[in-house]
Parts: sequence; structure tokens; C-alpha cells
Amino acid sequence: MNRPWWPQEEGSARRIDAEAMRSLYVQTPAILAGNAVGVVLVLAIFWPFADPVSMWSWAFTGAALWALRLGHWLRFTRKPQASAEQLLRWRRSWLFLVLALGSVWGVAVWVFWGLGDAYRQLALVLIVYSYGLASVQLLSTQPKVFLAFLMVLMCPAVLRIATEPTLAWRYQFSGVMVLLLAVTWLLGRHFAAALNQAIELKTQTEALAEQLAVEKAQAESARRDAEAASRAKTQFFAAASHDLRQPLHAMGLFGEALRARSNDPQALRLIDSINESVDALESLFGQLLDVTKMDSGAVEVRPQPVKVRDLFARLRLTFEPGAFEKGLALSFYGEQHIAHADPVHLERILRNLVSNAIRYTEDGGVVVACRSRAGRLLFQVWDSGLGLAEDQLPRIFEEFYQVDPQRPVEAHQRKGLGLGLSIVKRLSALMGTEVTVQSRVGRGTVFSFSLPVGHLVPAAPSPAQVQARRLNLTLEGRRIVVVEDDSAVREGLGVLLQSWGAAVDTYDSLAGLKQGLNVPSAPPDLALVDYRLSDQETGLQALDLLRAQWPLASIPAIVISGSNTLVGHEEMAQKYGYHLLVKPVLPNKLRAMIGFKLGMR
Repeated sequence: MNRPWWPQEEGSARRIDAEAMRSLYVQTPAILAGNAVGVVLVLAIFWPFADPVSMWSWAFTGAALWALRLGHWLRFTRKPQASAEQLLRWRRSWLFLVLALGSVWGVAVWVFWGLGDAYRQLALVLIVYSYGLASVQLLSTQPKVFLAFLMVLMCPAVLRIATEPTLAWRYQFSGVMVLLLAVTWLLGRHFAAALNQAIELKTQTEALAEQLAVEKAQAESARRDAEAASRAKTQFFAAASHDLRQPLHAMGLFGEALRARSNDPQALRLIDSINESVDALESLFGQLLDVTKMDSGAVEVRPQPVKVRDLFARLRLTFEPGAFEKGLALSFYGEQHIAHADPVHLERILRNLVSNAIRYTEDGGVVVACRSRAGRLLFQVWDSGLGLAEDQLPRIFEEFYQVDPQRPVEAHQRKGLGLGLSIVKRLSALMGTEVTVQSRVGRGTVFSFSLPVGHLVPAAPSPAQVQARRLNLTLEGRRIVVVEDDSAVREGLGVLLQSWGAAVDTYDSLAGLKQGLNVPSAPPDLALVDYRLSDQETGLQALDLLRAQWPLASIPAIVISGSNTLVGHEEMAQKYGYHLLVKPVLPNKLRAMIGFKLGMR
């Protein structure tokens, strides 16, 4: 097997040889056409002078070889996508025909030399040499075959001219022919090097394209797996959130029921604190779901006017005890401002920044500030803690990166997975801002970001609030049916509604409700049902049972769910005529909704 003039790997060389053969087959029609034209020219030039037997013997031999090469090409056209192995098997017969046809042109000099005038002799030599030049493009990638073709083509002419006794310049002419042969050989070497490099680049490009296609398919498969994992994670957190909301919901209900049984101001303040803590935890669960959605690209930003005073009040409630325990001063400035931002994302950012500031500060304090700068609001969280080295600043927003402090830290400072600042960066990007950091080791750190200024629009009281005030906090004479499978929540709802003056019928399942409906009674004033019951049952089935029992009563309904991601909620709410509350439901919110529903009758 012939090889190029530079080292090649075995597989690469075979592919290059095969591509070279494919290129030769593609050019075969032009080669055959050139041979046919050459034969016609020779016959036309020497027809009056040549011996008919010699001339036609030469012509028919060339025509037979020409026809065999045509058949060879037709075989390739039937299999244009032949494999490399198939092409290399065909090469032997193809090369034989090439050398045979080259020999025919070499013999032409012996057949026709000396016939006619000097111009005809020169034309014959030029025709023969033109096939030598044409072979540069066709055969140079096969160096041995190329050299053999030049020999059988040019050497007969050199020998015939050198042995012609009537030519006084025969040795000079034959020397020029040898020089042309050498030049053609060198030209072929350079052309072959360039052509083989082009073919090698083509094969490498095809190999890279195949590899890229495989990697693209793998990346697409990995993307689908990642999306499936993200959906599974989101579903898991949604389900976990539902289960965790249940005890919080019951805690709020019991706290409010306790309020009705106590006149102790200190106990009432404790109940208020319980409700505020439940509200804060509910907000955190909502934020947890939002962060989970953020990983899957499903987080939406809903900017609205945000009272910085209310925001700082929630942060103070959460972080003041921890700061006091460490002996730190926690200060808030700029509470009079109104920001235009997504309230959940903004609070999540500040919670992470304040939490880190308190964790890494041992002496001094933490300052949370909001001030007007160039038509925007600049939020900053300052601390007098450990500080960060210059080389750590670019990495602190990376996931799972935790700062390696310059001095030993307490155990509580080392806790966490290093996700807080990564979440801060991603949430700030969603809101169109950037969190920057400045720090000095041993002196403290300041995180800063800016947001647009917001403007509050006075809002009219909601229908539920109007109805709650109209009822004056009493449900005397009202009968409410509660269907809830969680015993703590069911008991808490019953106690709370009874403290408001309502008569309450509680059931833990559809079976219990069916049994209760067997006792004749008047229709209830309201149905309060949990969306997800045990044994794959739902509160909507409970509504169907109640309305089937009293088809003319138009029983209003409230559905309470532990998930805020119900699919098709709007359509179901319209079909079943209910309003949705998400656990944990604060008692005042529940009371306002009950007043609104009862006021619709």
C-alpha cells in the first residue's frame, strides 16, 4: 500500500488512501474525456501518413482500455458511498488500467514518430507530455504508481528520440524530456503533500463532526436527566413543604384559640409572637420553593412597592435574639424608603447577608442600611467581623465555597454548605442588580446592591376585610362543616371556630362525612375542607357529597391546601365555587375569608 511522504497513523493513512481513491473516481469522466480527445487529435494529425494496421491497432487497444476504465467508473457510480475497504480493493484493478493506458500513450511515440513534418512531431510530444502533467493531480498521492506512470509514458519517447539517427539535436531533445520528467515528478511530490493534508483535514473534520454529534447527544441526554432531576426535586420540596406546613397551620390555630381563653397581656404578646413566627416560617417555606424553582429556571420576578420599614421589622424579629446572644448591636437605618422589587427575593437576599454577617462577627455589630443614591435605593449590610482576604473575594459567590478564615473560628461559624451567597447572586441577577463586596481582614465587610425607588398606591380594603369587619368577629348562629384528616389541624380548627361562636361538625375522611350526612339536619353555612385527604381522597369529593345532600342550598366553600402549586387551580375553583387558602393560614386571614364567603349568601 502506498503512503504519503510523512508519518501517518495506520487508520488515518487508510482513510486518506480511501478518500484519494474516491476523489479519483469522481474525476474519471474528465480523464476519459481527455483521453478520447487525445486519440482523436493523434488520428487526425497522422491519418495521411501512418500505416493503417499500426494506427488502428494502437487506436483499438486504447479504446478497449478506455472502455474498461469506463466500466470501472460505472461500478463506482452504483456504490458512491462504498466503504474504505471496498475502495482500496478496487484500487488494484484501477491502477492496472491507468498504467496500461499510460503505456499505450508511450507506444504512440514509436508508432507515429517520424511521420509528417517537425510540427507534427512536436504536437505528438506535447500531447503525450500533457498526460504526464494531468497525472500530477490524479496520481501524485500514490508515489510509486505515479513514478511508474511517468516511466511508461515518458521513457519510450525519450528512448525513441535519442535513437533517431536523422535528428542532429536528438540528445538535447531527449535530455529536455528527461528534465521535464524530473520536474513533473517534483511537482507531483509537492502537490501530493498539499492534497494529502487537505484530505487529512477533511477526515479529521468528519471525525470531529461525528464526535461532536455523539457529545451533543450525550449533552442532550444529560440535559433531559438534569431537567427530570430538577422536576423531581421541585416535587419533593413541594410535598415536603405540604407536610411541614401542617403542624405550623395547627400551631397558628391553637395560638389564636388560646387568645380567646386568656386575658393576660403577657400571654397575648406571646401569642402574637407565635403568629409572627408562623408567618415568618410560612414565608421561608415559600422562599424555599422559589429557590428550588430557580434551579429549574421557573422562578418569576414580580416587582412591586416594598415598604422597607416592614421588611426591616421582619429581619429585626428574626435576627435580634441571635445578635443579642452574641453581644452584637444590630441596627437598621433608612426604614422610611419604598423600594420597587420582588418582596420575596429581596427579603431572601437580606436574610442571607444578615445571617452571614452575624455568624462571622464576634465583636461590634451589624448595620443594615437603605439610602437614596442617584435616583435609586442603595441597600448595604455592614459588619465588623473577620473580613475577607483580597484573593477570596472573587470566589465567595460560588456554590459550596466556604471562606477559609485567617484565624480559628468557632464551630457555629463553620456550619452551612456555602450556598447562601450563591443564592444571593442568582436572586440579585433575577432582579436586574448586582451584589458587590468590599472587605478588609480583621476590619469587617460590606455587601451592597441597588434597586429602583418604589411608590405606594393606597389600596382599597379587600372584600374579605370588609366582610370581616361587618361580622364584628362573631360567627354566632353559623354552622360550619370541617373535613380535615390531620388530627391536630382538625382539632385546632374546631376549637378556633367554636371560640368565634360557630357550631362546628368535624370529619377526618369521606367515610366519616357520609356517616354524618345520614343524620337529618339543615344545610351548613360553610364547608371548610382540606384539599389533600388520606387514601388519595380530596376535599373536592367532600364538596360533591355536601352539595349532593343539599342540592338547593348553594353551600359556599373554602379549600385549604398545603401546597401553593396546584395545577389547574383556577379552573377547579370556578367549577366547584371555592376560594383557596395555603397553609399555614393565619387566623385573621381565615376569619376574613370566612366573612367574605358568608357575606356572599
